[in-house]
Amino acid sequence: MAESVPAKAGSALRGFLRSEASGGIVLIVAALAAMVAANIPGVSESYFHFLHFETGPLINPKYGPMSVHLWINDGLMAIFFFLVGLEIKREFVDGRLSTWERRRLPVIAAAAGMIAPAIIYLTITYSRPDLQSGWAIPAATDIAFAIGVLAILGSRAPASLKLFLTTVAIVDDMGAVAIIALAYTDHLSSLALMLAAMTLGAMYVLNKSNVQRLSPYVILALLLWYFVFLSGVHATIAGVLAAFMVPITKSPGAPDDVDSPLHRLEHKLEYWVAFLIVPLFGFANAGVSFQGMSPSILLNTLPLAIALGLFVGKQVGIFGIIFLAYHTKFAKTPGGSTWTQVYGVSLLAGIGFTMSLFIGGLAFPGAELLIDEVKIGVLAGSILSAVAGYLVLRFAPSARTAD
Repeated sequence: MAESVPAKAGSALRGFLRSEASGGIVLIVAALAAMVAANIPGVSESYFHFLHFETGPLINPKYGPMSVHLWINDGLMAIFFFLVGLEIKREFVDGRLSTWERRRLPVIAAAAGMIAPAIIYLTITYSRPDLQSGWAIPAATDIAFAIGVLAILGSRAPASLKLFLTTVAIVDDMGAVAIIALAYTDHLSSLALMLAAMTLGAMYVLNKSNVQRLSPYVILALLLWYFVFLSGVHATIAGVLAAFMVPITKSPGAPDDVDSPLHRLEHKLEYWVAFLIVPLFGFANAGVSFQGMSPSILLNTLPLAIALGLFVGKQVGIFGIIFLAYHTKFAKTPGGSTWTQVYGVSLLAGIGFTMSLFIGGLAFPGAELLIDEVKIGVLAGSILSAVAGYLVLRFAPSARTAD
């Protein structure tokens, strides 16, 4: 009988990739279900009535009574952003972004992949000042959707590219969080902000006191969400801030310490987020009625700016900066990949589904017609990027041509 070997903790990032890949496929199904539900007579009325059903209570008069849609977007998505915050902290403290050498390529790729789409969007909407607040919509990458496409490709997409796309998306998420906090926040409550700061301070003290139990952090995170929601800052920011206060135990060589509070919490949440929260968000936000619309709506200023920002901006920004970094010897390309495969992954970064829809709702609050156009632009750009990226990677040669 072979000697039993203690189970070695696997890579948290690789575990995240596996859950995100499957979750991405579930997200695709949820988005398709939403579009079908929104376009079947009789079902569509029930679909939209369910989303706008008021459950209460009235927490912030700015938003009105809590509805199903509001609970999903401001409540459950705060848990999604909490997980994002945990992943960001883990990667920067004890993961693939823990040194500047590892950060260089993902950081500049993510930055270029946010700037180029924003430039394209602002150029197309130049004559429409009322639309320019949506400049950040095509700047985001949906990691679950993109990894879901990579999962379908299997071994045709090298593991190095999957890890590269994930790290780019994590840095991308940091940029999106900063944008939400700075560009889509107004009418702040000083008292609520002060209470939020005190709650965050209490979490910081727990961290520095080496408190390892998860329950105090979870309770204070919920309290932080409440105060941030009251303050006028988007409540999902509370998720990221709370995550940064959760302690992490470094584990060189096996980046997944079973005694680390951050890793424990991450593993408790990742499947709930991947298989429930994100698909539920997709179902609640992807539904757009196409009744009375013609294909020419894709040429309207807003959908066109978003679609081209995602499809053209992402590939130009990311592939262009990788090509430049390689030829200036600033950074190496992902190991074991060809230039064609790098280009394919740059295309997949144009899938902006979850975060783009989320930012679209913040950019045009209460403007239902504009939000429908946002959905059409996001869907068009994301589908085009997914199909093009899949085809490029499906038929890309596997021989190494770039170092």
